[in-house]
Amino acid sequence: MVALKNCKAVTMCDGTIEKATILVEGGKIKAVGQNVEVPQDAEILDLEGKWVTPGFIDAHTHFSAMGEPRARGGGDDGNEVSSPVTAHIRITDALNPAGIAFPVVRSAGFTTCYTMPGSANVIGGTGIAFKLREGRTVDDIIIPGTEMMKMALGENPKGVYGSRKVMPVTRMGTGAVLRETLFNAKQYADEKAAAEKEGKPFKKDFKLEPLVPVVRGEMKCRVHCHRADDIMSAIRVAEEFGLDISLEHVTEGFKIADILAEKQLPLVVGPMRMIPSKMEVWECTIENPAMLEQAGCEICLTADAETATRWLPEEVGVAMAYGLSEEMAFKALTVNPAKLLGLEDRIGTLEPGKDADLAIFNGHPFSNMTLCEATMIDGVLYPSEL
Repeated sequence: MVALKNCKAVTMCDGTIEKATILVEGGKIKAVGQNVEVPQDAEILDLEGKWVTPGFIDAHTHFSAMGEPRARGGGDDGNEVSSPVTAHIRITDALNPAGIAFPVVRSAGFTTCYTMPGSANVIGGTGIAFKLREGRTVDDIIIPGTEMMKMALGENPKGVYGSRKVMPVTRMGTGAVLRETLFNAKQYADEKAAAEKEGKPFKKDFKLEPLVPVVRGEMKCRVHCHRADDIMSAIRVAEEFGLDISLEHVTEGFKIADILAEKQLPLVVGPMRMIPSKMEVWECTIENPAMLEQAGCEICLTADAETATRWLPEEVGVAMAYGLSEEMAFKALTVNPAKLLGLEDRIGTLEPGKDADLAIFNGHPFSNMTLCEATMIDGVLYPSEL
């Protein structure tokens, strides 16, 4: 048993508690408060007023997928650019627990991330959530049941395949590829269900099978969309086919913030400080998160990176300078991504029964003058590799 004493606990469920004690046992949080009774045999860590938060969560990363570190001319494992539709791809086949990003990002206060295929394909395959604990194999770190389907609209898929004169060459083509695939998947799912009901044999299709839970609304789709028109296209297709979606990047979300607030879809916003490297991010602004919040949207924030995920808390601090509330800043890296990943019963808050995933900071977590001194994942303490 471990007792973290005299800390400033940002619980995300019961306010911020000064001079708090957090009791950890068996990898779980046992108690949080000012008057927690500490057993005599407990290991005591006196934190002397340091901040303790739930372990941060980045719900949109590309850990182990983009070839980091990359040799000159080397490829990556994040984009299977052999076909615009690769729903049968699984990021678990590329996730390497020995990757260099793990200790770096963990040392910035992150305990859980979600990694996914890139956005070269209209349908790119499934991603998965994982803990940033040490592990020998991918099975030691992944969280089964968190698989979601990656989709992409906008410049990326049409840029990759348009240069080959292969559909999609245009945004119209991207929409058509997506609709045709979902139509075929829906028909396949219906035929499969009918065959199972009647006890008849059914020949499975390896490439369509992963889309069955998608068209049944049982698997969330993570849809890459920067521009406002692409965001609306994602919503339109989702409503046509009854998809459960989240919107990823939402760079021009501020232009249609009222619509997004009305739809109440999960928004994963970022990166927030992109340079105008391609047309669809020319209007990227650090004010976007605050404008979405003010409209009534709930957001997650992301760095959309591997090792660069370590700088996300600093970016959140800059977003606060441009109007994002402190409350939403914390929610965007804790409770909101936990809900998006379907893990709110395990992570995202400091409360009894939750996984003992937390981060210890020597100042305000979103200040660039603050260091994360340690993280704890499932009750195991990891001193930061500063």
